[in-house]
Amino acid sequence: MVSVSIIGVGRVGGALALSLPAEKYFVENLIYRGDSDISAITEKLLRVPAVVSFDVLGSISSDIIFIATQDAYIVPVARELTAKITGSPIVFHTSGSYASSILDDLRAFGCVTGSIHPLVSISHAEFGPSRFRDAFFCVEGDSRATQTGTQLVVDLGGRPFSIDTKFKTLYHAAAVTACGHLVALFDAAVEMMSKTGLSSEESKKILMPLVTSTIQNLSEQSISAALTGTFARADIDTFTRHLTTLNENVSDDLLEIYLLLGERSLELATKQGVSPERIDTLKTKVSIAKSKLKW
Repeated sequence: MVSVSIIGVGRVGGALALSLPAEKYFVENLIYRGDSDISAITEKLLRVPAVVSFDVLGSISSDIIFIATQDAYIVPVARELTAKITGSPIVFHTSGSYASSILDDLRAFGCVTGSIHPLVSISHAEFGPSRFRDAFFCVEGDSRATQTGTQLVVDLGGRPFSIDTKFKTLYHAAAVTACGHLVALFDAAVEMMSKTGLSSEESKKILMPLVTSTIQNLSEQSISAALTGTFARADIDTFTRHLTTLNENVSDDLLEIYLLLGERSLELATKQGVSPERIDTLKTKVSIAKSKLKW
């Protein structure tokens, strides 16, 4: 049985606690800071772990330690851990934007260090067991950490992959663009739709099937083939009418989002065989519209 301690029992840390197979891993410590209430997680575990504040934690001897805190706390926690660890555990952090090198204090102390980042949106810890299944996890670090991390991901039902450590932050920026920015973009679309007189909730409900079908297209086709709509056709007349109504009804910020993504969409449209002349004409119109937004 592999013993595990998790420091930081938020969405990712809690999801790990609930998702690690109980027949192979024993979550012996759930370690928190502040006034966290993690009873919703502990009551779902087959074996009751010790629940302890990091500030009063005496010693820790687990085989594997996860630091699943917010990014800003990883280094301070790692430094303080050097006085609490017994043995030579494998220590992982779960940040997407930092490489395992930020655990150098623990590496110098004799620990094996690495990082495991689930490339999936976990908005609540209880979603972990289902969301981790078939999700990709970025694993990097010491050779032994990478080997152990890869097995951990497999045991979670996920799919491990690795990248060069120097690109870890770029990897995370791409993930934020695909996930967090997607939510922000959807919020912009809901705001536009609500200008028609629909409520925000009605707008969300109406737009969701469209988004779902687009994601389905992306899963089944190339990116350029999945593009549909005005810019996929280089439809100049429709763009002109869009521009008029957006100028009349929405903020410059929303209009700029529309125009910037329109430029990107036109790059994809070139791969669909759309008339280069129409694309060039529309690009020019988009560029002129953007220039009018500059003060």
